Amino acid sequence: MARRFLWVVAILTMLVMAGALGYRLFEAQLMKLAMIPGERFEAKAAAPLAYDKPALWIARPDIPGNPSLWTPPGVARGAAVRAEIFFIHPTSYLQRAQWNASIDDSESQWRARLFVQSQASAFNGIGEVWAPKYRQATFGAFLTTRADAAKALDFAYRDVAAAFDWFVAHAPKDRPIVLAGHSQGSLHLTRLLAEKVAGTSLAKRVVAAYVVGWPISVSADLPKLGLPACAAPDQAGCILSWQSFREPADPKMITDVYDPSTGLTGAPRRGTPMLCTNPLTGALGGAAPAAANKGILIPNKELTEGKLSAPGVPARCDPRGFLLIGEQVPDLGPYALPGNNYHVYDYALFWANIRADAAARLAAWEKGR
Repeated sequence: MARRFLWVVAILTMLVMAGALGYRLFEAQLMKLAMIPGERFEAKAAAPLAYDKPALWIARPDIPGNPSLWTPPGVARGAAVRAEIFFIHPTSYLQRAQWNASIDDSESQWRARLFVQSQASAFNGIGEVWAPKYRQATFGAFLTTRADAAKALDFAYRDVAAAFDWFVAHAPKDRPIVLAGHSQGSLHLTRLLAEKVAGTSLAKRVVAAYVVGWPISVSADLPKLGLPACAAPDQAGCILSWQSFREPADPKMITDVYDPSTGLTGAPRRGTPMLCTNPLTGALGGAAPAAANKGILIPNKELTEGKLSAPGVPARCDPRGFLLIGEQVPDLGPYALPGNNYHVYDYALFWANIRADAAARLAAWEKGR
């Protein structure tokens, strides 16, 4: 498609217009100008989506050949269905024409399928993946504190919540559940945990919640999510989270929004550490060498296939809660964000470890029944 990866094209265009030096000095500001909608958010009176229709799911057990079934060469899908996985894809709508994508926007849905293929596929070794479509907020909503952005995210969450309710009602009730998301998907996942899992019988079925690529304040958010942080690789019923940065890291784009905000407990997030699970060890915090990385998922140029490469990058959690992956990173593509933010690759960098982690936590859950 001619407009694929619009934000990359926009940034490169501005680089030519402003000059390389100016871009490096003002890349965050330029990105905001290119991505944040200029219009006000308009309340939508659209009817709720009917998630009984397979067409509203990217992946569901009754959709043959869906992208969550993909595996890289040399990796087989699980032989038995032991769990149900609810996966919320990250932002794939990159335009500034409106605050929320329509459900039939072909370009954003194409990207969403790629994310399900490259991210949710890490869990197909243990069960079936359910990944709903939803009227996601645009990428620019994460670059501003305007009220319009919050309204757009609330609108997107209504779809996710409706899909989750349908999933809970129709997925086999004798199986455990893995919850997973990335970026915007993880933001919505925190709300699902707080509003629909915490304090309910459903919490006992949760093997783990992979809230990847979204900051969780250990003191201001975690107490409201109903599950503890994962402290060890053999622990079930817990939450994992990390945000990947190549060194030297500059997480200012995250902290500028995080620090002025209020957590789910009502307490300020300013200065509080973020939850950082080391995906190489499955433990809370700490460091691990590249040798512990079982395989990075490296995509082809078309982003349609990928292969595992090991050993991968090292990983260590810094005091604030960001995951640092060293200075030398394999070529994964041109989509790193300002500040050496490898957000787009939070799953790819640790794909094989995530797969192994999910299997280990499911085994622990089964053992503890």
